Amino acid sequence: MATIRDVAKLADVSVSTVSRVLNQTGYVNEETKKKVNRAIQQLNYKPSQIARGMVSGKTNTLGLIVPDIRNLFFPELARAIEDFAQKMGYSVIICNSDNDRAKEDAYFQLLQEKHIDGVILASEVSQSHIQTLQERGIAFLVIDAIVHSPPVLSVHTDHIHGAYLAAAHLIDQGYRKIGHLRGPFTSSTANDRFEGYCLALRKAGIAYDSNLVQIGDYQIKSGHEAMAKLLVMREPPEAVFAANDLMALGAMEAVAEHGLKIPDDVAIVGFDGLPFAAIATPKLTTVQQPIYEIGTIAAQMLIESIREPQKEKLSVVLQPSLVIRDSSVRKGGK
Repeated sequence: MATIRDVAKLADVSVSTVSRVLNQTGYVNEETKKKVNRAIQQLNYKPSQIARGMVSGKTNTLGLIVPDIRNLFFPELARAIEDFAQKMGYSVIICNSDNDRAKEDAYFQLLQEKHIDGVILASEVSQSHIQTLQERGIAFLVIDAIVHSPPVLSVHTDHIHGAYLAAAHLIDQGYRKIGHLRGPFTSSTANDRFEGYCLALRKAGIAYDSNLVQIGDYQIKSGHEAMAKLLVMREPPEAVFAANDLMALGAMEAVAEHGLKIPDDVAIVGFDGLPFAAIATPKLTTVQQPIYEIGTIAAQMLIESIREPQKEKLSVVLQPSLVIRDSSVRKGGK
């Protein structure tokens, strides 16, 4: 593989001259530029993006930290971010933290060492990370986390409204004893979805029952375990709102194992709008997040911030929609 020294030797110029041509800095006469560019083409020389970035201050590289790549929400999000970034001439380094703070810190340090131009944090964000990014002048944006002080770029779904739609739909179907498989207490999205569930109950005059709420971790297994606990209650719920589609899938499995039918014995609604929801048996009612749109807007906002650092830090809130399918519709009406 050719090096910058090989280019300088073939063009019969100094390494610093080749560097000035590559980075378009300083004066180089036209004839010398032509010699250097011919040498680059002959040798098929590919300059290091990081090395060039150390000179220009830009590497055209973005970082993306996701909490759990197994959750099908995040591959779709990453695809949207990468699609838009590529159109704008940026590469994306994707890091999966596995909801492990130590691993997240390690990736955070790695991305800084790679001299990234900006980073998208698709997980709960710590104040120390925000402070470090601001001190180093690295543009960043958070997805599904609201940071009020200081104001930061963010994109998120209105999770409270989405959860309200889910629970209100079950109430409209005539269900009164409605359980909730919630996400972790450390997750702001889980807390918002729980709030939306409670809001729907209050508006319908249904008393909140903590026994009907089980906690999970957004994975299929936890949804199965949480649902199994509800089903062995003396008076199990008639319907359940799961905090995401993966937990809903686990809940559906638990219902089948108990010899029960959906929605005849228990109705189920999920959240996210993942593709498998449309082919599950029965087809799963879910709150649809505009996942691809979230990723596209996030990438666009971050790149704009990189190019215009003084631009106002905005928070964009997108509205979800309820997709009604077989898993929640009561046969014969209310």
